Amino acid sequence: MLNLNERIRSSPYYPALVHPVFRRVLPGAAASALGDGMSAVAIAWLALKLAPAGSRGLWVGAAVAAYTLPGAVGAIVLRRWLHGRPGTGLVIVNAVLRAVALGLAGCLALAGRLDPAAYVALLGASSLLTAWGVAGKYTLIAELFPADKRVAGNTVFSLADQLSLMIGPALAGLITALAGPAIVLVLDAASWALLAVSYASAARFLRSAPPQAPPPPDTPKGGWALIRSVPVLGGLLALTFVFYLLYGPLEVALPVHIALDLHRSAALLGLYWAVFGVGAIGGELSAPFLRRWPVWPVMTGIVLGWGVALLPLGLPGPLWLALAAFFAGGVIFGPWMSLSMGVFQDASPPGTLAQVLAARSSLLILAAPIGIAFGGPLVAALGARGTLLASALATIALGLITTAVLARARARTRAQARASAQVRA
Repeated sequence: MLNLNERIRSSPYYPALVHPVFRRVLPGAAASALGDGMSAVAIAWLALKLAPAGSRGLWVGAAVAAYTLPGAVGAIVLRRWLHGRPGTGLVIVNAVLRAVALGLAGCLALAGRLDPAAYVALLGASSLLTAWGVAGKYTLIAELFPADKRVAGNTVFSLADQLSLMIGPALAGLITALAGPAIVLVLDAASWALLAVSYASAARFLRSAPPQAPPPPDTPKGGWALIRSVPVLGGLLALTFVFYLLYGPLEVALPVHIALDLHRSAALLGLYWAVFGVGAIGGELSAPFLRRWPVWPVMTGIVLGWGVALLPLGLPGPLWLALAAFFAGGVIFGPWMSLSMGVFQDASPPGTLAQVLAARSSLLILAAPIGIAFGGPLVAALGARGTLLASALATIALGLITTAVLARARARTRAQARASAQVRA
């Protein structure tokens, strides 16, 4: 028993799980992730019910876009009012807005008083502070933990997200079948209200903590200027954007591939994503250990590994091999979010993390939707299997190009060091 206790205490996750503030917010974070997983089904389904028969595709697309894209606008337009707020405050204002807007949409739908235009408007309002909510979530981790413990905190959050998002869609499907999608939307609103309450409790606990150090006087103003001033942040953000962009066509091509190429049902699509989710959870657990290694080899290795894992999906072969490769892809992809957030948390100047993360989120919100938008024409031109293969090869090419750029930068740095040494000699 003593050995077991020692192992638990030596785990990189132990400081996060026993931290008094982190323990207060984790249940609310898990609940809101579950609500988000449920809303992935309910938002599109309610749009289908509300829309006229001849324009259902248009309204479903508008509803899905309204639940994500306004966050990019909010990150820019609301910067003046939200700059300088603590991490808990940013999460609370986002959670309250989500709870009010989604709750109103769900209640109006239950009362039969919601039309498609009002529904899209309420969804857009609910997502306006998304980027700031994400920024606040990871800013709080940077405020609570020293640099060597932050990735473990990120990983605990990401694991809660992964587990909740795996359960949420199935639960939403059951509730929708029994009671309709409006009830799911009300439950999602309740989960955001719980998140606001949990962070308000954490904020009260943190009032006695010393104030955060202000940014140095020469720190650039604004999230984008800050990112440009720190090369590792700009480089990692650019890599992440293209990586997510190349991922986008997969979400279009995989269901088409299963239905038309393999002539299988939606059950196989569910199996693919379940296998990926299990792999991603396993990969997440490796993040605190990978953080000890140099940033660029690890992140570039993830890009290359994900591209290689996609190859069996785009090539003829047995189904078991494609499923095994997709599982491996989940393991490889899993630690990306926790590791990249760790880099931003460590490299951002004091007192600027929320601005930097809001700017990051405002760009990355657009990446996967743009990739998905290109997925339709690519499937029409190359076929589903060809699109999967193209996504894999393009991702591998991205990893190789990044490796070449980094090698060239290292060679230039070495040459400059040698030249400086010769001058001093």
